[in-house]
Amino acid sequence: MRTLNTKFETIQEAGCDCVKFQKSCLSAKFTKSALQRKYDGPNSWGKTYGEHKAFLEFSMEQYKDIQEFCKTLGIDFTASAMDVVSLHQMDSMNVPFIKIGSGDANNFPLLKQAAALQTPLVISTGMQTFETVDRIVQIMESANKRNFALMHCVSSYPTEPQNCELPRILWLKEKYPNIVIGYSGHEMGIEISTAAVLLGARIVERHFTLDRNQKGSDHKCSLEPLQMKNLVCGIKSLKHTLNSSTSLTITEIISLLDESADVRNALKCSTIEKIMMPCEMNCRDKLGKTLVAAKDLPKGHIISPADLCVKVSEPNGISAEYIDDVVGLQLTQSVSVDEPLFWDHMNNEM
Repeated sequence: MRTLNTKFETIQEAGCDCVKFQKSCLSAKFTKSALQRKYDGPNSWGKTYGEHKAFLEFSMEQYKDIQEFCKTLGIDFTASAMDVVSLHQMDSMNVPFIKIGSGDANNFPLLKQAAALQTPLVISTGMQTFETVDRIVQIMESANKRNFALMHCVSSYPTEPQNCELPRILWLKEKYPNIVIGYSGHEMGIEISTAAVLLGARIVERHFTLDRNQKGSDHKCSLEPLQMKNLVCGIKSLKHTLNSSTSLTITEIISLLDESADVRNALKCSTIEKIMMPCEMNCRDKLGKTLVAAKDLPKGHIISPADLCVKVSEPNGISAEYIDDVVGLQLTQSVSVDEPLFWDHMNNEM
């Protein structure tokens, strides 16, 4: 915990408002086959992916200790809820908000349960289309949920400047004028995140590390202490600029940030419509959520919502956002509990 204490104290010194972790219940987030997958690369902490994740996961007692320590520093503590079990565990801790990561932005059952909570939500939109983002908003509105924010995000680690597509922030602000829009960045450096604020992002999330050379795939796209401090100070120094202008043009942003080539590239969009980008496919294949059987289902069974779970699976099956299309279909073969569903498992002619 000494390293954690140092990290939190450094975050406090940088002026950050909140420290956020990721909370997973492994059996609720992953299928057995995903946990048993061989995982022995240079960033692994175990022989299987399950061993790796178990090594990295904090217990609830540890999270409570961390929360108490954060209180002594005067900074907020929260976590991303990576499954339904973790969602309710975080809610029980009275955190200031719960993060729903990009990997669960198409996990509609989780979003519906989250929308029923009083706790505010921050929802990232990486690996998702405009249609899925619109469905997120519909779920929130159907539950009369108003205290939530949407984060522009690209799920690529690190994200190259030309893939950041910051104008998506403008699209989100225009389409959802009554929703707080933020930015969850995985790029190198701080200029692009600063540009996101100038475009209208009102929440900024960045990964943080004491040393980018540490073991682990996320360290290389994380900010070290001085970078984090410079980012926070830079954003706070923009207060006058942001108050004196309702919006800045892309040309004005480039000029304000010394015409950085990285910022120029980040302020471009490859397409008008939001799509799942090629650079996001590695993350989608590894951590995208799949429809799996919640119990053993016999051949001829008509699928109901209670028959389905949403998990990370090995192999991937039908993507989670198609859950409503699957309900009501008839199985053409039996499917075992925790097994991913595929379109050829069911009769589409009913």
